Amino acid sequence: MAIDKIGSKALVDCSVAAADIAPGTITTAKLAGSITNAKLANSTVTINGTAIALGASASIDAISWQSVVVSDGSTVTTMVAGRGYFVNNTSAAGIVKLPTSASAGDTIAIKDYAGNFGTNNLTIQRNGHKIQGVANDGSIKTNRASVQLVYIDATKGWLYTNESNVADLQLATFTEATGGTVATTGDFKVHTFTGDGNFVVSQIGNAPVPGAGPSNVDYFVLAGGGGGGGGHGGGGGAGGQRTTFPSPNCNAGAFPISVQTYPITVGAGGSGQGYNSSNNGNGSNSIFSTITSAGGGGGGSGVNFPTGQPGGSGGGGNGGYNPSAGGNGNTPPVSPPQGNNGGASYTPTSSAYAGGGGGGIGGTGSNASSNAGGNAGAGANNSITGAAVHYAGGGGGGAGAGTGGSGGGPSGSNGRGGTNPGNAPNALDNRGGGAGGGGGNPGGNSGGNGGKGVVIIRYKFQ
Repeated sequence: MAIDKIGSKALVDCSVAAADIAPGTITTAKLAGSITNAKLANSTVTINGTAIALGASASIDAISWQSVVVSDGSTVTTMVAGRGYFVNNTSAAGIVKLPTSASAGDTIAIKDYAGNFGTNNLTIQRNGHKIQGVANDGSIKTNRASVQLVYIDATKGWLYTNESNVADLQLATFTEATGGTVATTGDFKVHTFTGDGNFVVSQIGNAPVPGAGPSNVDYFVLAGGGGGGGGHGGGGGAGGQRTTFPSPNCNAGAFPISVQTYPITVGAGGSGQGYNSSNNGNGSNSIFSTITSAGGGGGGSGVNFPTGQPGGSGGGGNGGYNPSAGGNGNTPPVSPPQGNNGGASYTPTSSAYAGGGGGGIGGTGSNASSNAGGNAGAGANNSITGAAVHYAGGGGGGAGAGTGGSGGGPSGSNGRGGTNPGNAPNALDNRGGGAGGGGGNPGGNSGGNGGKGVVIIRYKFQ
C-alpha cells in the first residue's frame, strides 16, 4: 500500500519511489524544513532564450514593448530585434527602419499608437533585407493596424507572422531610372538617347499592388540610316525601327525590366558614297537590352556596290551599266518587320541612268524610271515622346540627267536624290533616315550621309 506517513526513522536512500507516495499526503507542515535551491539540480529556468532565476517573475512574451516613438518622416527609428514599437504618426506620414543585420528567429512588432496609419501611412524600410521575399519596402495603410515580423533567411527576409487590421503590407512603388535626356509627358517619363549611354534602373513599379506603377517600359529603337550611293546612285535605306509604342493597357509599357544597368547603343548613319567608293554606306545598329535594330542598307554605288545593300530597310540599286536590284529590308528578319526593301535602278543601253529609292519603315522604295530616280519608301510618325515625330524614311534615288527621287518624309529627315550635276543632301541625325543617291551621268556626284539613330524609353512614374 502507498505510504501515508513518514516517522522519525531514517530512510535508506532511494528506498521511496514516487509511486509509493499517495497524492496530497505530504504537506509543508509535515516537512522538518524547507526545500532550498541547493537541493535542486537547477536554479533557473529558460524562457524564450532567457534564463530566469527560480522564484523570480518574468513575462513569457518574446517582445519587449518600448515607450511610444514619434515617426513623422523627419524622425526615423531603427528598430531592434525582440522589441515592439507603438508608433505615433499624428503629424505626418512616418518611417521606421528594420535592423541592418538579422538572424533567423529575430522578431519585431509594430502597433498604430494614434489610430491614423490610414491617413499618415507608415513605411517600413527594408534596410538591405527582403520583406516577404521581395526587395521592396513595406507599408501599413490602415488605422489601428498591428503587425509582427520574423526574420527567416536571405531568400525571404522578414515575414509577417501576425497581422491585425491590415489591408495591404506592400509599399506601392513606381519605376525610377536615370540616363539620357529625361522629360515628362503626363504621368510618363521619357528618356531620349541621341548617343551611347546607360539606362540605369534603381526601382521598378510593383503593380498590381494598389496605387503602384507597372514594371514594364515602352521602347523606340531606331538604327542609323544608310548612306546614298554615288553617281546616279541608289537612295539609302532607313535604319531599322523597332518599337512597342503605342502599347496596350493605356500605354503602360509592354517590355519587362528589372533593377540593373542597361547599356544603350545608338547607331551612326552610313557615309555617303562616291561613284568608285569602297564603302558600302551601311548604317550602324542601335541596341537596348535584347532589342537590336539593324542599320539601313547603303544605296547602290558605281562599280563596287551597284546593288542596294540589305539592312533594316534596303538601299536602292545604282543606275550603272548593269541593272541593279534594291537591297532587302527587315534583315535580319524580326516580327513585326523593322523596315522594307529598296527599289531597283533604271539602266538603259545609252543614257538616262537613275538609282532606285531606299526603303523606309512605312513602305518599299520605288524603282527608278528614265531620267527619274526612284522615290523613297515612306517613314512614319511616332508619339512616344508625347509629340508626333517623323522617323525612318528612305532616301531618294539619284538621277543621271532628270529628276532625283523624293525622300520618304519631311524635308531634312531623309535625303532627296541628287540630279546632274549635284551631290545629294544628308539625312537629319536622330531620325534614322536614308540619304539620297548622288546625281551625275555617268557618275561623279556623291550620295549624302545617312541619319543617326535614336533610342527612347518611356514608363509610368506617377
